[in-house]
Amino acid sequence: MFLDTQVPSGARACVRKLKAVLTDPATDLVRIQVTFTSPSGDRASGCTKESPSTAQVRLPEPLGDRDVIVDNYTHFTADGAEPPALRLCGNLGCTPAATGCTAASYDQALMAVGAPRHTYRNSEQCDGKWLVLDFSWRTGPACGDSTDPACTSRLGDRWFFRAKKSGWEPIIRTSAGGCGDVQRKEPAFPPPLCESLAPLPSSLHPTYPPPSPSASPDSSG
Repeated sequence: MFLDTQVPSGARACVRKLKAVLTDPATDLVRIQVTFTSPSGDRASGCTKESPSTAQVRLPEPLGDRDVIVDNYTHFTADGAEPPALRLCGNLGCTPAATGCTAASYDQALMAVGAPRHTYRNSEQCDGKWLVLDFSWRTGPACGDSTDPACTSRLGDRWFFRAKKSGWEPIIRTSAGGCGDVQRKEPAFPPPLCESLAPLPSSLHPTYPPPSPSASPDSSG
């Protein structure tokens, strides 16, 4: 198996002992680590750029339809790829949820706008092609299980999206009510999804306990 990777480069030799090795016995996944040595940590070495290189690893048996994990986090799959190449999986995993009015698809929208971890989805207006997503996250001191309103205060946000093949694409962020802001940016946004929206308050004090949190926006699908 050949693995393309990026390595330090410069005027002099910047990489030695480039290799790829199996880190665990092959099961339903093949785990590989790519390593090399380089003086790139010392900028005086001149190894301040990057260039492509290839490492080779010999598998004890044919890969078949198994996925490959490189350096613990980069995931490749044969599913949907044209042999002998593998397909690089994204932050939503190798088989992301279809764009639509589902919880998994809303989680993709949260990732698209960099929502804070442990975000709560407060409401969704969705018709499959357009989406309004209100969400919030806790702020202030950590208060354990206290029911003190000061401990359950949350900041809120509102984003508008359009559906794309790759997922929900952000259009605009606003705290205003109604359709004015989004329709200035995207006139085709449908009024039924936005005309009844109230302005967002600067902070929210939900009835305790709060709603169940959505999946963390930085998790894999």
